[in-house]
Amino acid sequence: MALPETGPGLFHFVMIKPSHYDDDGYPIQWFRSAIPSNTLACLNALAEDARKREVLGTGVEMRLHTYDETNRRVQPGKIIDMIRREGGRALIGLVGVQSNQFPRAVDLAKPFLAAGLPVCIGGFHVSGCISMLPELPDDIKAAQALGISFFAGEAEERRLDEVLRDAHRGTLKPMYNYMDALPNLIGEPPPFLPRKHVQRTVGNLSSIDLGRGCPYQCSFCTIINVQGRKSRIRSADDLEKIVRENYAEGIKRFFITDDNFARNKDWEPLFDRMIQMREGEGMNIGFTIQVDTLCHKIPGFIEKATRAGVRRAFIGLENINPDNLIAAKKRQNKITEYREMLQKWRNHGAITYAGYILGFPADTKASILRDVEIIKRELPIDILEFFFLTPLPGSEDHKVLSSKGIWMDPDMNKYDLNHRVAHHSGKMSDAEWEEAYRAAWETFYTPEHIYTILRRTCASKIGRPGTTLSTILWFYLTILYEGVHPLESGAFRLKSRRDRRPGLPRENPLLFYPKYGGGIVAKAFNYARVYLRCKALLKKALAAPDRWTYSDLAIAPPKADEFDALDLYHATTGGEAALARKYRDEAIRARAGAHAHERAEVAAE
Repeated sequence: MALPETGPGLFHFVMIKPSHYDDDGYPIQWFRSAIPSNTLACLNALAEDARKREVLGTGVEMRLHTYDETNRRVQPGKIIDMIRREGGRALIGLVGVQSNQFPRAVDLAKPFLAAGLPVCIGGFHVSGCISMLPELPDDIKAAQALGISFFAGEAEERRLDEVLRDAHRGTLKPMYNYMDALPNLIGEPPPFLPRKHVQRTVGNLSSIDLGRGCPYQCSFCTIINVQGRKSRIRSADDLEKIVRENYAEGIKRFFITDDNFARNKDWEPLFDRMIQMREGEGMNIGFTIQVDTLCHKIPGFIEKATRAGVRRAFIGLENINPDNLIAAKKRQNKITEYREMLQKWRNHGAITYAGYILGFPADTKASILRDVEIIKRELPIDILEFFFLTPLPGSEDHKVLSSKGIWMDPDMNKYDLNHRVAHHSGKMSDAEWEEAYRAAWETFYTPEHIYTILRRTCASKIGRPGTTLSTILWFYLTILYEGVHPLESGAFRLKSRRDRRPGLPRENPLLFYPKYGGGIVAKAFNYARVYLRCKALLKKALAAPDRWTYSDLAIAPPKADEFDALDLYHATTGGEAALARKYRDEAIRARAGAHAHERAEVAAE
């Protein structure tokens, strides 16, 4: 039934960041999620700016409503009732929708459409498909046929104004395509969410973006095709405004969502401003950033990062087989630089996370497990997280498979990097690939290796053993008992019987609630058991008589012959070739240096 016409004096902008369904068909939702959505923060800030500027006309009241489904149940019926009760017109915006969230977004949209409310979906799935495919895929076409509008691109430079005005007039367009003109970010309203959103997460942490775009060409990446390969940045003044607004709300920790902060051309002024706030004003702020494996080659980068409060660094390691890296066009990753880079972060007190992709053409189950053992033994990584090689819509990999008509799973809900959605292009069967994924997690997060990681951090004067353990537990427990990827995890899983995915039967309450409650009890028991075991490992590491002198191969200072001794460089033909290139480049530099010295001596004579 359509909503009654009540006039243009009130307008509701409802922004919903959807979750996606788990393997049982329930939205992945937590009492406390990991971090707030940066996309929701960006849209909320842009909408707040539009409201202040009265873009809908003088006298029109705009009310903003924000929902993050990862930590708050979204009930379309209650939202519709609220709009009916308060009156006015409305726009339902499903924001930041990734490919795995697209089915859930469409399911959420249907009740609003049935109530006569306009719905617009934006995010990486829509933008990626438009940027890389010759025509829209069937799922977007089907959603368009329902009457859903789409927004492709980014909403800065007052592009959101057009959508809001059209929705207010009742003339929402089927498509808003801004993919050909990526906006400047300097001076734009900085991302911001009210504290009530942060309180629904596991800590006083918020997310911000200081730049968009990446210069590299990784074939599995969607960033470069949606946000471009040119760095677009916010200014140091923008950063300071973001931090101060959040700090005033009691928010002191920030996840910087830039895909590769090391390639933000203004990284140094941004770090300098952070350092001024921390050291000059005593603001206790901390940051997590994402960087590439060559960030340590930038003079002063890691030193300034840790002074600025960077406590965690996520590194796109991706693989230790150069043949796999070349196949993915990730030529910037040099395995001969991995140890130096990771040791430098460790020596400056940062916890390192490394992403690792499974399923490149040269991978087999045996080679994957061999490589994980090499990493455990030879690289000082605190947290290793695994992903299926996934042809995400918007990536070159997806475009190539689509153009060749090669099978990909049609269910976008599975495109979360935690499910296999294609066949392996090399030697693994579907079952072997899935077994290798599970085995990789089990192999890295053994009690023995957790103890090794704790010994390494306890041996450092600036190590953070407690924080390291809590982070390990976050990843370890999620994989063991929650059935979702750690990046989608949170505290205390929530499920609603009525929110099950359409097409799946609604479970009988006499079965659902006992199973749900029993699962909570069982998980709590197992959580406590693993926690106590790992806590004992930490206590043992802290009390070890050789705590401060402990060393192992991964954290030992470099030796002259280490390149000849490490399996990292000799387990694969690609590793041997990478080592040969390193020796060749060093020889060329040495000869160039010698020639320069000779020329200097001749000039002096």
